[in-house]
Amino acid sequence: MPGIAEFLPTFLGVGVLVAGTLALLMAFRAPHPFAPALAILRGAVQLAAISFVLGGVITSPLWVGAALLVMFGVAAVVAARRIGWSLPHLGLAAGSMAGGIATTLAIIFATGAISFTPRYALAIGGIVIGNGMTIAVLAGRRFKESVHDHWEEVEGWLALGATPRQATLDLARRAVYSALIPSTDQTKTTGLVTLPGAFVGAIFGGVSPLEAGRFQIVVLAAIMAAGSITAIMIIGILAPVRVRPALLR
Repeated sequence: MPGIAEFLPTFLGVGVLVAGTLALLMAFRAPHPFAPALAILRGAVQLAAISFVLGGVITSPLWVGAALLVMFGVAAVVAARRIGWSLPHLGLAAGSMAGGIATTLAIIFATGAISFTPRYALAIGGIVIGNGMTIAVLAGRRFKESVHDHWEEVEGWLALGATPRQATLDLARRAVYSALIPSTDQTKTTGLVTLPGAFVGAIFGGVSPLEAGRFQIVVLAAIMAAGSITAIMIIGILAPVRVRPALLR
């Protein structure tokens, strides 16, 4: 176990970065300037806790399954809050994410692309859940904002006899595309602009670059597949709009 002294440079570096970020946001008078700092603090506490927990459960299928369920539950709550908190939205976020994540992981393990072991299930499951949450948030928010901004156009289609789903079909398609842009760009630039954490971590752990690359391309494909399913499901359910959505905070 490393001593506290070994973490001091880490604490110093992170502290300077957080202070700099906070100072810049406050100087620019951006809304909620403390949000990034609080997010880093919360992330650090959660990572410390999960590091201790995973050391004892990473080989247990039961505990790995429980850990993934907790991750999924938190992700669904966060996504629901971002698209407008309500129990229907919680069910929408959870159902859409579950559809994308479950389908993707089933294909990966059924085809043997990744060995079905607790270690791999936790690794790829956590990554796909996290990215599924992000895409669900982007899709839901982008669709609602787009409908709000183009409400006169939607009303025009409704006045011409279009169904609520038909009136927002083009906006829904654009929202799906927009929600996938960050993941698409990250995938396209992997190895040129970015070195994904799973790839680097596997190499640092002693895995050959070829094996690490094989794992990473499966991860990238899983993110895109799960994200596409999640975005289409969540927007497909939101699409029949009859009342102008309120602007999201």
